Amino acid sequence: MTTTAAVTQDSVAPRTWRKVSLRIIPLVGLAYVASYTDRANLGYIAAPMKRDLHLDGSQFGLAAGLFFIGYVLVEVPSNMMLRRFGARKWIARIMITWGLITAATAAVNSAPMLYVARLLLGFAEAGLAAGILLYLTKWFPRRQRSWALSLFILMIPVSSIIGSPLAAAVLKWGERLLGITNWRALFLVEGVLTVIVSVLIFAFLPDRPRQAGWLDEQEKTAIETTLAAEAAEQRAHGALTGLRDALTSGRVWAMAVCWFAIGFGLYPMAFFLPTMIATITKGIGGAADVSSVLLSAIPYAVAAIALLVWAHFAARRSAVTATLVPMGTGAVGLLLATFAHSGTLFVVAVCLSVAGIITAMPQYWRIPAIGLTDAAAASGIALINSVSNISGFVGPYITGWISDATGSFTYALLTIAIIMIGGMAVLLTVGRRMESLDGRLS
Repeated sequence: MTTTAAVTQDSVAPRTWRKVSLRIIPLVGLAYVASYTDRANLGYIAAPMKRDLHLDGSQFGLAAGLFFIGYVLVEVPSNMMLRRFGARKWIARIMITWGLITAATAAVNSAPMLYVARLLLGFAEAGLAAGILLYLTKWFPRRQRSWALSLFILMIPVSSIIGSPLAAAVLKWGERLLGITNWRALFLVEGVLTVIVSVLIFAFLPDRPRQAGWLDEQEKTAIETTLAAEAAEQRAHGALTGLRDALTSGRVWAMAVCWFAIGFGLYPMAFFLPTMIATITKGIGGAADVSSVLLSAIPYAVAAIALLVWAHFAARRSAVTATLVPMGTGAVGLLLATFAHSGTLFVVAVCLSVAGIITAMPQYWRIPAIGLTDAAAASGIALINSVSNISGFVGPYITGWISDATGSFTYALLTIAIIMIGGMAVLLTVGRRMESLDGRLS
C-alpha cells in the first residue's frame, strides 16, 4: 500500500534532493568535523601532554571523559532551545562558545586545570550532534535518510583524515610558528578554526526549506508538504509526539543503551588510538608522536570508504539489519585487535573495527526517527545522544584504568567488544519492535 507521504515524496525531483544535500550537508558536516576533531584532539597530543603535565593513564582518561559530563547534563535542554530558536542561531552559539574554550585550554598547566577546561568544553558543545540530527529530519524524509545520514556521519572519518595531518603538522611546527608548546598550539589553532566555522553557519545555514533562497517555490512547497505528510502519518500510527512521551518511553531508553554501546566502541579509539599504535610499535619520543598520529588516520580512511559502500546496499535493507551487520564487524575487529602482536596486524584489525562502528552509526539513526516526531523527536534524539555520551566518559576512563593496571590495551579492547555485543542484543529486540512501525508507514 502506498502512503500519502510516499506519493508526495515521489513528486520531489531527485535533483532537488541533490541540491539540498549539496547545500546542507557540507555546512553541518563542517561543524561536526570541527566538533569531532576538537573532542578527539587529546588523542593526538596524549604523549606530549602527559609528559608536560605529568599525567598517568587514568588521569588522562578522566580528562578525556570529563568533557561528556557537561555534554550529557544539558543535551536535552540544548535541543529544545534549538527547536525554539532555530538551528542557524543555536549551532553558531554552540560553536563560538566551545571555540573560545578550546583556545583557552592552551593555557592549562596542571591536571585540575585540564579537568575544568574539559568540563566547560562539554557544557559549551552540548547539543551539537543531536541538534544536527534533529535538523536533518526537518529536511530529509524517511526514504532519503539512509544516504543523507551516511553523508553526515562520513564527517567522523573525514575529521580524523583532516585532523590527524593537522595535528601532526602543529606537533612538528607549532612551537616554531606560534612560540608556544606544540600541543598548546594545537588547542589554539583548533579553537580559532571553530570560531571561523561558526560564522559560516550563521551566515549560510537556513533553518527550514521555506527560508532557503537557493530553492524555488515549487521545491520549497514539495519538500515541506512531504515532511508534513510523513509526520502526520507517524502520529497516526503511534509515533511519540510529546516531550514527556519521549523521556519516559522504555523503547527510547533501550535505544539509548544501544547507541551507548556504539559510542563505547568508538570513543576509546578516538582518544587512545595513537597511543595504542605507539605502544604496540614500541615507539618512543617526538618522532613516534607524529608517526602514530598519522597512522591513526588510516582506519578512518578505510571507514569512509566502507561507509559509502554500505550506504548503497543498506538503503534496500531494514534499518536493524543495516545496523547489526557493521556493528558485528566492529566487534570482530576489536576481538582481533586483542590478539595482534605487531603494528601492521593491529592497524588492520582496528581498520575493521572502526569501519564497522562508524558504518553502523547512520543506519542506527534511521530507527529512532521512525517512532519520534514533533517535540518527542527533539527530546528523544537528545536523550539517546546524552546516554551515548556517557560512554564518552566511561569508555576512555576504563580504557586508561585497564591499561595502567595491566600494562597493555588487550583487556580494554576485549571489554569494549563485549559492550558492543550487548548493544547488538538490545537492537535485535527493541529495535525490531520499533522498526515494525516502519512497515505500517511503507
